[in-house]
Amino acid sequence: MALELILTFLILAATIILFMSNRIRADLVAVMALLSLVLTGILSPTEALVGFSNSVVIMIAGLFIIGAGLLRTGLAQMASNFVLRFAGNSENKLFVILLVLVALIGTFMSNTGTVAIMLPIVVSIAISINSSPSKFLIPLSFIASFSGLLTLIASPANLIASQTLADNGYDKLKFFDITPVGIVGVITGIIYLYAVRNRLLPKGKKRGNNEEEYHLSPEQLAADYELGGSLYRVSVPEDSPMVGKKLTELATPAAYQLYILKIVRKSGEGLNLLPMTYHEMAGPKSVIQPNDHLYLQGKPENLEKMVADFGLLFEEEESEVDELVTKQLGMAEVLLTPHSSLINQTPKSIKFREKYDLNILGIKRQGQYVLNEPAKQRLRFGDSLLVQGSWDSIELLSQETNDVVVVGQPQEHANAAAASGKAPVAGGIIALVVFLMIFEIFPTVISVLIGAVLMVLTGCLRNVDDAYGQINFETIVLVAAMLPMATALEKTGGVMILAEGIIKTLGGLGSLGVFAGIYLLSMIFGQFISNTATAVLFAPIAMNAALTIDANPYTFLIGVAVASNMAFATPVASPTNAMVMNAGGYKVTDFVKIGIPLMAIVFIVMLFAIPFFFPL
Repeated sequence: MALELILTFLILAATIILFMSNRIRADLVAVMALLSLVLTGILSPTEALVGFSNSVVIMIAGLFIIGAGLLRTGLAQMASNFVLRFAGNSENKLFVILLVLVALIGTFMSNTGTVAIMLPIVVSIAISINSSPSKFLIPLSFIASFSGLLTLIASPANLIASQTLADNGYDKLKFFDITPVGIVGVITGIIYLYAVRNRLLPKGKKRGNNEEEYHLSPEQLAADYELGGSLYRVSVPEDSPMVGKKLTELATPAAYQLYILKIVRKSGEGLNLLPMTYHEMAGPKSVIQPNDHLYLQGKPENLEKMVADFGLLFEEEESEVDELVTKQLGMAEVLLTPHSSLINQTPKSIKFREKYDLNILGIKRQGQYVLNEPAKQRLRFGDSLLVQGSWDSIELLSQETNDVVVVGQPQEHANAAAASGKAPVAGGIIALVVFLMIFEIFPTVISVLIGAVLMVLTGCLRNVDDAYGQINFETIVLVAAMLPMATALEKTGGVMILAEGIIKTLGGLGSLGVFAGIYLLSMIFGQFISNTATAVLFAPIAMNAALTIDANPYTFLIGVAVASNMAFATPVASPTNAMVMNAGGYKVTDFVKIGIPLMAIVFIVMLFAIPFFFPL
């Protein structure tokens, strides 16, 4: 057992050093630590892998999906705009408002859930004010941890402390018993983070227009290609000669030099109480039906001739280009590869529309735009094509790398388009999840999974693949692989040996000295294992220490709860730290240089605050 204890501390020390070096990714370091514990026989494979089924890990995955739903539907942007109205043009005022808001939300739910809800909102706000998210996300995580001290249910460590008291014959903590201590912590944290935000927080990279140039939205592409003056919308009366005919029979490109891009029709007649509107890309086999709405591209004089010949009705002389982008249809820019078989061919001759099920709306050539009959233009190397069609067809084209390269991220735009208009639904899902958490109707992880599934089923996320794509698996692996470290420390008796040593060493300093020692030990171990595991390990130690020296057990147990939440020095100290690490582009050293001074300040403050509210 002595050898296993030494090996455990050596593995922990090596893990800390590798985290600090930033030479190896944090998740890989965590897996290496996990393997080391197994290969040295300290943990069995079952014990080592149990972290991957831990409810905290599953909950984090679900929260990533919920957070993505907030972004996709635009709810995060709406919330950020609301906050910005209160902050005005002051970034300092905005910083404080955000941290106070985080503390209020965290009062009634877990810090992990708080960060999941606020992270997309904070990122949206940072981008809106042309600032770096890295200036906001570590403070977001830290204040969420402080908010875990504001009510009994805000942190598992509080509940563990309360249950330990009950198990030893004392009254449980009431809902707001710990609140005064939490308020002191929140105020201390906000003052410190405000003071160091421009000195210690990394500046990061601003997300501005330069980055967006390579990821233009469909609406931006339409404006870039100057489509606004060449798109028209007409409707088809029931008595039009067009009705019942396929587009191949009408041959509008040859007869009128016009291209039908999209057909919009409503389903159901008569008693149909819920008519649906369908947006269909016009293809050769598309059949015109009565009351269809057609979107056309071409010259106005050609359109006038076609309208007269087929008895069509003008709806708009110029159609808005963004009407070509819907949940089903989109646009993207395509570049020809140097050895593309399309070079020196016309889209019409190679049947581009039939092959890829996409329309070519325009061609950009040497800074000039060709919008007149682009399907008849001979393609050249260097040409950019603006294509329009179903999002599925655009995504299929993006997999074709021999002839063309699709610019930007069409899948992201497709996902965003699919979620448009769903902000109220996403808001309702968040409200439901918060309700379930506050009233503990289900275990927290189940409440989160309900929210994640609803985000997919209601269309806030396009599909399951979109949901899986939003999970940051580096964070998942990092947290899951580090959780068994607590098992190793407990199994080898390392924590108990250190705790007994502190009591023997500091016992001569009285109750305050022992209290300070247990607080420090809880805080240090909390940097490498979860706050829940830290509280589980140290709550009985604190209780025994208090009874041994005839001190107030409430003071000691609340000290453990507070110290367990002060996980600021490493990205693995808290799931919230791991969640913001990638989003903010942080290094391990960023947490060290910001977190350690904060922990030292809070330690000094709590040496006075906790005994003041709960006398020794």
